[in-house]
Amino acid sequence: MRLHINRALAAASAVVLTTSLGVFAAAAPALADTDLGLPGYGDLVANDEHNRVFISGGPASNGITVTDLDGEVVKQIKNQYGATGLAQDDDTEWIYAALTSGDAITEIDVHTLEESDKIQLPANTCPTHLVYAGDVLWFGHGCDGNWNGGIGRITWPEPTEEDPDPEPVYQLNVQGDLRFQRAPLLAAHFEEVEEGEPYQAGTLVAAQLNLSLSTVYVYDITEDNGLSTRASSTAPGSNLFDIGLDKYGETLLTGAGGRNATQAYATSNLSGRGSYYTGYHPLAVAAAPDDCYVVSGVRSTGDDIYLYETGGVAPEKRIDISEDVLAPRGLTWSDDMEHLYAVTLPPTGGAPELHVIHDWKS
Repeated sequence: MRLHINRALAAASAVVLTTSLGVFAAAAPALADTDLGLPGYGDLVANDEHNRVFISGGPASNGITVTDLDGEVVKQIKNQYGATGLAQDDDTEWIYAALTSGDAITEIDVHTLEESDKIQLPANTCPTHLVYAGDVLWFGHGCDGNWNGGIGRITWPEPTEEDPDPEPVYQLNVQGDLRFQRAPLLAAHFEEVEEGEPYQAGTLVAAQLNLSLSTVYVYDITEDNGLSTRASSTAPGSNLFDIGLDKYGETLLTGAGGRNATQAYATSNLSGRGSYYTGYHPLAVAAAPDDCYVVSGVRSTGDDIYLYETGGVAPEKRIDISEDVLAPRGLTWSDDMEHLYAVTLPPTGGAPELHVIHDWKS
């Protein structure tokens, strides 16, 4: 079966939809509480078309919890060993999960909410982060922190009369001789061109997480689905947690423990493009689908989320979700921007909570 994948992102177990929202700490109405029953957090992705949110439980979990867009649990999908990174296809018909503890990538049918296919990878591959660009599934792979991390690629041969449903083909370490300390976090942008128009290289960003000095690499996605290094830099600083791209793939956003702001960089050469001050160390970032806002999350028992207009000087809003702390990579938007989703964890770790923020504009 042919896979189509979009970027993805994260997860939760016990989910409390209790949210305090405000302009510089003004209160907002509480929302309903929902228990998702996951022991940890991996990634989350919102699927507007089918009224679904998918939340994975991370490397120590075997499940994915599915809710509607308001956070009500619909189903828990089992036997997803170490489900971490999530992604969806461009047509929003399939969700894909990187099984870190199962050395596989699974395909979930958004209609039946059942596993419909599995791509088995070699032992000790540990696929962790997913992103889709240009009809290719890219995945960050690597077990533990022993410098065996790399970028994998899955492609699908064109169907033929002899083989109308060809099996996908995977390749590991397509980045070349470079190795990452652990599975790199990925983000990508790709523009389809009309037939007859010249090819435009896509953008793939790979980030080394959790090091005292984190390196970010920007690659051109070549016409034959190869990778050519465009730029690299340690500018994002130490203890990088999250990365994101604007809708045009021209600006990279980073959230790092060694910074007190979400930093922005041009993907052309990683030169600076400003910053969004948070005071605390950001660990989650997301550009709004319309590119008019940047949201940054921090680890704090006070204000958790800072909402900026793109290029803005001061935050439009600061949002205090709960007494828990935001999870790394724990923010995403619905495509229609009606909902902002946030995942929190207890300060000492444990079961996460999902917060659905409906009135983030007010």
